[in-house]
Amino acid sequence: MTLEEVARRAGVSTATVSRVLNKTGVVRETTRKRVLQAARELRYHPNLHARTLAGAKSNTLGMIVSNIENPFFIDIFRSLESAAIQKGYEVVVEHTDYKSSRLVTCVRAMLGRRVAGLAAIVSEMDPSLIEELTESGVPVVFYDVGLPARNITNIRVRYERGMQRTVEYLYSMGHRRMAFVGHHASLGPLQARKKTFIETMGRYSGQVQFTTALSTDSPAGGKQAAHELLASEFRPTAVLCVNDFMALGVIRELRDQGFLVPRDISVTGFDNIQLSEFSNPALTTVNIPRRKIGQMAFEALAPKESSGDRPREFVIDPELLVRESTGPAPL
Repeated sequence: MTLEEVARRAGVSTATVSRVLNKTGVVRETTRKRVLQAARELRYHPNLHARTLAGAKSNTLGMIVSNIENPFFIDIFRSLESAAIQKGYEVVVEHTDYKSSRLVTCVRAMLGRRVAGLAAIVSEMDPSLIEELTESGVPVVFYDVGLPARNITNIRVRYERGMQRTVEYLYSMGHRRMAFVGHHASLGPLQARKKTFIETMGRYSGQVQFTTALSTDSPAGGKQAAHELLASEFRPTAVLCVNDFMALGVIRELRDQGFLVPRDISVTGFDNIQLSEFSNPALTTVNIPRRKIGQMAFEALAPKESSGDRPREFVIDPELLVRESTGPAPL
């Protein structure tokens, strides 16, 4: 798709299209909207690298993450980047803040850069993206979301098993009042953890009590969620967090309010980011192998010629790691 075709569709000059797409010069709002609509309909991605126009092979990989502040995503990036550098690639990163609309913008920006491959390590999805990316022909890796396609590899984690094992472990330790702390519960991979928590607690119907709390994906969000839990009439003996990042904030709030972890309240995380091992107390969590995921993503984006163009999906079974932040329920 070319600039000229966008201009013809929008009924304007190529110079006007260039001004709109490069955000230079003055263009009437109605004209700007018409040009952007034409670009969307034609799936035009402006080329940001002239060398690609000249036929040179791109040595740039793209990576899109949901939250650049969460060490989980940074760990995967560092693993992917390490593998990429060894093979002569560079990696550029964008983040979405868990917004589907932002994901679409990031994907199109990456395609505009003519990246050699794209890793979308995200929890959100826009249904139209799979078709668009398949048609682009660019090797793509989706983590958590999406479906395998001709040029799309999917890496999926069985979050349900990790959360189920966590609940069962705490139940075996005598915990009968548990709370789940999460964020963005409407997004599939995050909803899976909350849903499994509720379903597993339901298996102990009549024996347990439970509740849930939502905040933002940050230690401050975990702290706020714990504050709200403690302010309610429900007093848990264990708090299960959707990830380690929020669990750090939960532990801080419990301490600020005079509770000892795990003597008074046990806390668990999910992901096994490096900080979880060095928190005080060390955090019981579910291990998601970030280094392995980064390496798998790179191998899918820069495949050997013999690997073919077939859809691929890799499934990861997480492991519960018991550390110092959990113990028997208080009497």
